[in-house]
Amino acid sequence: MRRLAEYVTLIEAAELEDVKYNTMVRRITRNPDKFDTMTEKSENGGKDAVLVAIASLSKKARNAWKERAKLKELSGTISPEGEAQPEPEAPWYVEADVDWYIENYREQWYKGMELGNVIREFLQYDGANKTEYAEQYAQEHLGSGKRTLYRYVKAYNEACAWADKLQKESGVGFEFFKVLCLCRKPKESGTFPSIKPEVKQVIKNIWFNEDFAANLGTREMLYEKLTLVANVNKWEKIPSYQTVTRYITYLMEDEGMKNAHFLASKGSREYKNKVMVKGSRDTSGLKVMQIVMGDEHTFDCWVAYKQPNGKVIPIKPHLAAWVDMRSRAIMGDVLCKDANSDILKQSLLKMMYSEPGGIPEYLYIDNGKDYTAKTMTGRDRNDRSGMDFDDTTKGFYKSIGIKDDHRALPYEPWSKGQIERFFRTVCNRFTKWFKSYTGTLTGSKTSDKVTKDIKRMCENGELLTMEEFYEEWHKWLTEVYMHTEHGGLKKAKETHKTPYDCFMNEERYFKAAPPKSYATLLMMKSENVLVRNIGIVRRNLEYRSDELCDYIGRKMDIKYDPDDMSTLYVFDKNGKKVCEAYCQELLQVAPKVSQKALEEHLKMQKRQQKRDRERLEEARIPFEEINEQYVGFNETTGGIELMKGKQKQKGKVIAMPEDRTYSQGFRADKREETEDSSYMSNKAESALRKLRAMGD
Repeated sequence: MRRLAEYVTLIEAAELEDVKYNTMVRRITRNPDKFDTMTEKSENGGKDAVLVAIASLSKKARNAWKERAKLKELSGTISPEGEAQPEPEAPWYVEADVDWYIENYREQWYKGMELGNVIREFLQYDGANKTEYAEQYAQEHLGSGKRTLYRYVKAYNEACAWADKLQKESGVGFEFFKVLCLCRKPKESGTFPSIKPEVKQVIKNIWFNEDFAANLGTREMLYEKLTLVANVNKWEKIPSYQTVTRYITYLMEDEGMKNAHFLASKGSREYKNKVMVKGSRDTSGLKVMQIVMGDEHTFDCWVAYKQPNGKVIPIKPHLAAWVDMRSRAIMGDVLCKDANSDILKQSLLKMMYSEPGGIPEYLYIDNGKDYTAKTMTGRDRNDRSGMDFDDTTKGFYKSIGIKDDHRALPYEPWSKGQIERFFRTVCNRFTKWFKSYTGTLTGSKTSDKVTKDIKRMCENGELLTMEEFYEEWHKWLTEVYMHTEHGGLKKAKETHKTPYDCFMNEERYFKAAPPKSYATLLMMKSENVLVRNIGIVRRNLEYRSDELCDYIGRKMDIKYDPDDMSTLYVFDKNGKKVCEAYCQELLQVAPKVSQKALEEHLKMQKRQQKRDRERLEEARIPFEEINEQYVGFNETTGGIELMKGKQKQKGKVIAMPEDRTYSQGFRADKREETEDSSYMSNKAESALRKLRAMGD
């Protein structure tokens, strides 16, 4: 049994020699004198096993056998308590990813391969004076002493043992261990052993502090504050400035905290805009005019605008427009000085009745007050519920046939990216060709601005008028943009690459537009107002109508033309037209009130009172008059007393006095009347006499 420890099977011998099994068999067959072999009978009655003496193998194989035996000895050692010792700690390359190492340390990998060839050649030497040969060999091939050579040999043999062990366990080859063992171990980054844990935390606390980051705090400022903290806490030593800066760089780059620092320094709004992950919309599944997206844009150039008083001033024109999400076609473009809800209505009506255009199924609107006004959406601005709202006022969008609207979230322009990208295209390809261009409005850099004397250009007549600018804009939009290949359409792999072709040829959502007269009515402003006893008050003017008297104290929906305030159109809660209320001349305090206005006012009051009295009389018809079979009922509702109490007297009852003098017609005031009458008669006679004398 002692000899068995010095012999191995042919399979193990082939592994130690790093050759195939058949190659090992042929070597023994050809040179039987060089190999000490023996035969051992199989315990299972099978074929006898051939064993080869370790001493007969090459130097390389013997060294590998020693490392393998050492590994087995370490893994099989029993502790004094009777517990098996754990396996020896694996070298770093056992857990390493060889592909990752080759990708990142290619130069080290090739050096390891060359060094492996040197070690294998040395292991083949089996002559005399091995120590002298090792020194000479190391100087010649490694440029160092034999101790370095022996260290490489030991690492190589250890790698062979680990490769053999893992191969038997998994059946997979680990030959790359023989190269990695000779390579330099990758330096473990991010440990920073010179920085204590409490110091690391203080560095993080300072660097990622919201106020410090918002003020663009520097590494010099951080190190200054770190020094003060160390003095307060009486730390004996803190890392150097260079080490702290390397640690901050490691946190920002390797630990992925750069975006976190951006959030602390710029805030959540800028973070969402610049850093937060976003998704691309797949618009290929939409129909043309199924969803249109609207927004307002301020051009980056100046035009001459004539005010109502005749003065000409320079302004940046505003554009209200809509883009079809499927085709990227621009519709309903309206230029103005200042955009508002009326301009937005004009833009929508232009989209509906122009070519190309139509009624969209849904709107995707901006969060601005012009788009989200209650007159437009039918709900309060603070209500962002979007779909399926139910309100007594439908709003302009639904009134013209649009199913519903969806509002973009505040300060998130990327949610309506198509029209935002179009505005950027307008800046780059249109407004930059104008002399009055002064740089992009939203540019974050000073270099994005162009300094020009716009006031002087306006005074010298160098600016285009609003009308001339619109002609240039309309020409560019219809002749250039609509017929140029669009990058978004090409990316979506659309058949038609230009907005116009895609709009006209792809499947379309269709809904007939309402009559233009109805749309004109919708252009009026809508409000919900209280009906007072003086009528409806708008802009210090009073509007009255006989029909409004029935709605005093209630709120009604009205429509009116801001340019013609003579008439208000009044509607009930169901949308049914009630009347047209006309502006009345305000009644002045007497005696300045005009006779006509007073007469009209009194007539209206009498008509209202008469109408309400008739309604009261109709409501008070006795029950027995309506139903003759109930003649015997009391004069109350349904024959029962409605209210408890005594019956009201129908008239004042006077008892006639029984005095004879009174009954004969004597009255105290009648005597006074007689005296007054004789006095007046005497005066009349005196006046007649004087008149006759004058006549004579």
